[in-house]
Amino acid sequence: MTTAATPPSTTPGPDGAGPRLKGLHADLSASVAVFLIALPLSLGIALATGAPLQAGLVAAAVGGIVAGRLGGAPLQVSGPTAGLTVVTAGLIQHYGWRTTCAITVLAGCCQLGLAFLRTARSALLVSPAIMHGMLAGIGVTIALAQLHIVLGGTPQSSAVANVLGLPAQLADLHPAALGVSALTLCVLLLWPRIPGRAGRALRKVPAALAAVAAATALAALAGLDLPRVDLPSWSSHALPELPQGPVLGIVAAVLTITLVGSVESLMSSVATDKLIASERGTGDRPPRADLDRELRGQGAANIASGMLGGLPVAAVAVRSAANVKSGAVSRKSAMLHGLWVVLAAGLLVPVLDLIPLAALAALVLAVGIQVVSITHLRTVTRYREVLVYAATIVAVVLGGVLEGVAVGVAVAVALAMHRLARTRITLDETDGFHRVRARGQLTFLAVPRLSRVLNSIPHEGHAVIELDGSFIDHAAYEILQDWQDTHLAHGGSVELTGRGGTAISRGGQARSTGASPGTGTGTQPGQGSPAGSGRAPAGGSTAIGGAGGHRGEGRGAHQCCRPWTPWQNHCDHRALSATHPQAAAHLPAGEAGGAGEGREAAGTIPSAAEPRDAATASPRRRGAGQLASGIGAFQRDTAPHVRDELARLAREGQRPSQLFLTCADSRLVTSMITASGPGDLFTVRNVGNLVPPPGAEATDDSVAAAIEYAVDVLKVDSITVCGHSGCGAMQALLNSHPGAPMTPLRRWLRHGLPSLERMASRHHAWARIAGRLPADAVEQLCLTNVVQQLDHLRAHESVARRLAEGTLELHGMYFHVGEAQAYLLSEGEDFFDCRVFDSVGQNA
Repeated sequence: MTTAATPPSTTPGPDGAGPRLKGLHADLSASVAVFLIALPLSLGIALATGAPLQAGLVAAAVGGIVAGRLGGAPLQVSGPTAGLTVVTAGLIQHYGWRTTCAITVLAGCCQLGLAFLRTARSALLVSPAIMHGMLAGIGVTIALAQLHIVLGGTPQSSAVANVLGLPAQLADLHPAALGVSALTLCVLLLWPRIPGRAGRALRKVPAALAAVAAATALAALAGLDLPRVDLPSWSSHALPELPQGPVLGIVAAVLTITLVGSVESLMSSVATDKLIASERGTGDRPPRADLDRELRGQGAANIASGMLGGLPVAAVAVRSAANVKSGAVSRKSAMLHGLWVVLAAGLLVPVLDLIPLAALAALVLAVGIQVVSITHLRTVTRYREVLVYAATIVAVVLGGVLEGVAVGVAVAVALAMHRLARTRITLDETDGFHRVRARGQLTFLAVPRLSRVLNSIPHEGHAVIELDGSFIDHAAYEILQDWQDTHLAHGGSVELTGRGGTAISRGGQARSTGASPGTGTGTQPGQGSPAGSGRAPAGGSTAIGGAGGHRGEGRGAHQCCRPWTPWQNHCDHRALSATHPQAAAHLPAGEAGGAGEGREAAGTIPSAAEPRDAATASPRRRGAGQLASGIGAFQRDTAPHVRDELARLAREGQRPSQLFLTCADSRLVTSMITASGPGDLFTVRNVGNLVPPPGAEATDDSVAAAIEYAVDVLKVDSITVCGHSGCGAMQALLNSHPGAPMTPLRRWLRHGLPSLERMASRHHAWARIAGRLPADAVEQLCLTNVVQQLDHLRAHESVARRLAEGTLELHGMYFHVGEAQAYLLSEGEDFFDCRVFDSVGQNA
């Protein structure tokens, strides 16, 4: 996750019309718009579930006030939702209303437990096709049930029964109910499309409210005899009772409410974040959703709603979108909308009692149809997940929500296994040139076909193996390597490429007949990324034969760090220390195997193409010779690949997207840990990744000049401050003594003293890595320093201006050298008021 920085707060002016007052006005306006949408929808959803109509108002009020205050998505609005309608209706039929309230309370407790275990993001691991299919199935079930009320009848107990009962219902139409419902649907459909200035004025009233108001006015003026809303006295409102029924059935009901409510709320949080990002600039955005906190808020809201006799609560996408589009700036809008619902429930009962039930049914029917989103259908079609989506919809309609999700998961797993096992291997021959194409993942299931195709290639022919997949398991790797060794030994030649013929490594140019075993190219198991594009993949490309081409001769080319082997300080010293500890003792500090952080990688394994061992290793070249060797390797191996790109950059000039400010530590290779190339990053490095604040004593203008140039001239989109583990500058800060003589290094490190003070202060949020506490005081200071330097950045005039314009983002990053793991600073604070660095996975 990335952290979008917010501009410094502005104090109110003398007239009192400051940002806080403007924000309150925006929240007040948005809350009224959301309330006008929520009021009819809450009554309609309560009607669809068969619950007392007051239960919808209770859930709307609790969702706004409790979830709005405690949730982790500031602009998200919660209340009774269509996604829980089918589940709640089934529970009321089986257990009664009061037991359903108790089940809601227990589901809220489960949500609190899941939130405290920080499992919110685990809910997002479920395939979106399953989640969208589940919601679409619920929408179909709702629409089928409400269609009976629209036609003037009564819905049946299941979707199948509703379908079977439609012919009889169509034969017994009630014109009054049908007319009111038709008017409601027509207003809903046409209201947003009214043209002209009048249309713009009318559209300030939500379509749902306008539709229900029009239907109510028609029923009242025409004197139609229709069932209407009947809100009984609040003194007789039903409250929960202890659950009664089979224990397993109660447990299944609790888990269903927990699953559906949690997933719908978390998906709505992510969708709301995306909507905010598309609607607003960086400076106008609230913090991104804290999903664990959001789950805590939903759990608390469900406990309160169940205790007060309300429906289950979840985030509502329609209301959240309306809240964002109405200009809300904080969680106050959701809370105020809940307050308006409370006032309406107490003061507007005579008005609400005029609403025909057919109008509410038509409104919920439209909501159910809208849940079956065409956009979602296009998305799952694009990603070839239609089968999962359709299976989930059918299973939800026929069996229920839990059964539908289980079927969806089973179909998704089966589809994934089918795709994993489905590998297409073809062989083409043109003028003695043999090309083998492997489409898909190379696993043990494809080994028989792969072996059969490879063995059909003549021994002395030239073969190109094109791998178009992202994974090779050990069995396929062994077959490929054994065949390659045999083919080369018989005088053939082999080249491994990625899709489109891009060579996987330079060693593939050893094509001459009789090439020695081990000079071919390929990938290690689990790697399939081509490396011929000018940028090395994250794991580096490696040779199947072991040596890997040019660098294998006389260099001890170890696969853990091929691009840096000319410097000989990544692999040879480990073998030397293993066989000659006396010689290793003379290596500089931190270079002997196992010494210092970041030295945990595996030792050197001599390759077949390089018989020399560590005992005969020549002394490491230093100084100019070492530098010249590395430059020579670049000119020979890398320059041919990047020359065209560098020529383009020379013509067009640099246009980096980021300013990357990090430490001068030699273990941080910025292009490696960010997978960036020439022209991507404008990099500033100094001791301790420090950003002197403007006007500070002994300010270093070089850093400020770089910031100004990047922000005002290069117009970068973001600035990243990257700290790292084992930082010597932070260690020096911790060990500093006031009376020590002032040196250039000590003067520079004075810019890190605010980080030290922040770490010791109780008035600032603590910084930590997700899932664990800091290993020691040095790591704690390294993390805190990133947060503090971001504050220093915000104080620079050019940065503050761009932040206010919404055209710049600030990010915090931490790289753990020993783990080779990057962490990004998340937005906001966690439950324990900590700033958290989340790990970045391979699929980020």
